[in-house]
Amino acid sequence: MPIRNPIEWSVDQLRFAAQAVETAGQDVHPALQDGATPHVMRIGLADLREALARGAQDFGANRSDVILLCIIYPLIGLVLARLASGTEAVPLLFPLAAGFALVGPFAGVGMYEISRRRELGLDARWADALGLVRTHAFGPILLLGLILVALFVLWMMAAQAIYMLTLGPEAPASFGAFIRDVFLTRGGWALIVVGVGVGFLFAALTLAIGVVSFPLLVERNVGVETAVWTSVRAVAANPGPMAVWGMIVAAGLVIGTVPLFLGLIIILPILGHATWHLYRRAVVFV
Repeated sequence: MPIRNPIEWSVDQLRFAAQAVETAGQDVHPALQDGATPHVMRIGLADLREALARGAQDFGANRSDVILLCIIYPLIGLVLARLASGTEAVPLLFPLAAGFALVGPFAGVGMYEISRRRELGLDARWADALGLVRTHAFGPILLLGLILVALFVLWMMAAQAIYMLTLGPEAPASFGAFIRDVFLTRGGWALIVVGVGVGFLFAALTLAIGVVSFPLLVERNVGVETAVWTSVRAVAANPGPMAVWGMIVAAGLVIGTVPLFLGLIIILPILGHATWHLYRRAVVFV
């Protein structure tokens, strides 16, 4: 097979992406296109532990490839943090870090594909994960990913509005002054209570529509509506374990932002692989 130059390869990838987006509208309908029907299973805390353990094994088996695939996310975080480095943007630093949980299911798509291929005994490298852009899954995944990105933007807008109504409208004099205002003033405690409450709603919505849908789209030729509805049913059938899973993911992603978002290089792939294994326990096909 001849070696092609990067420009030709990039053009081909863009062409495949354009074709996938063109057909994405056909993939939104709820009909299962491969004839199988997803059934939601009951899971427990033991399943969460097993999913995390197998996620760590997948990461260990493909460490170099996965790190290469995931290194872009800390870079994005650093860029966003730099853009928010002025004092007027200090109130958005924590919402920015917490907001990684909202796009986490989309960011983990490459890990789902690597875990799927490893499960089947196939080659599982970063190039194989990027090969998703040439499959039926890319269009629906892109559409659903854009929904999560929109939720992230809405969350940042809500966080800004909450600050303006509690401690604003003036920007804090410094980061230290902002921390003092948050914990030592009535407005600061109002910001904490309202911010946590609103953030919980965004996180719960993201968990409900994303925890199963993205792995399902990677594995099966289904529509976005089917994938999202299956995810919602999986969460509704397992509220306790899924709530614990959401807390694990949120805590892991927040921890991963320290220091300088570099922890995401480790946290993100483990959680991504583990999400795949959790999906395999929560959904079966007949």
